[in-house]
Amino acid sequence: MDIFLLCVFLPLVTVAWGQYSDYYYGPYNYGDNDEWVNVYRQGFNFQCPHGQVIVAVRSVFSKKEGSDRLWNYACMPASQSLGEPTECWWEEINRAGTEWYQTCSNNGLVAGFQSQYFPSVLDREWQFYCCRYSRRCPYSCWDRQWKFIVCRMTDYDCPFQNV
Repeated sequence: MDIFLLCVFLPLVTVAWGQYSDYYYGPYNYGDNDEWVNVYRQGFNFQCPHGQVIVAVRSVFSKKEGSDRLWNYACMPASQSLGEPTECWWEEINRAGTEWYQTCSNNGLVAGFQSQYFPSVLDREWQFYCCRYSRRCPYSCWDRQWKFIVCRMTDYDCPFQNV
């Protein structure tokens, strides 16, 4: 009976631990003095410099601070083979308290985030800043914690769009 309970509850504990733990993906330079881009319960806007994309995310969770997180991001120049960004845009906003699945449309790469905290639902709304590079396509994608999707980019121009 004890082994059965362990098998039932261990996955739940693992999921809860992942949601309420800190996250650090390095070794990257997370900006000046490794400062956070936000304070708890406040909105923020973060954009990589022109020609750079998000390569890492760092986050610290606090239940006592409204179940919110501090965030920081690392940017790196996009590969020279991708060329300069041909266009950049803000994606649609996801509403706080709702389920959410977000990718950059038009084969874009994430180059920034904008977020606002809503205390009534203890959640944030998010908006991605995306840039497209010479019509290159993401491939060989995989999930990171919190469902971040990481992709490689093709060496050739894409004949399609992921709208």
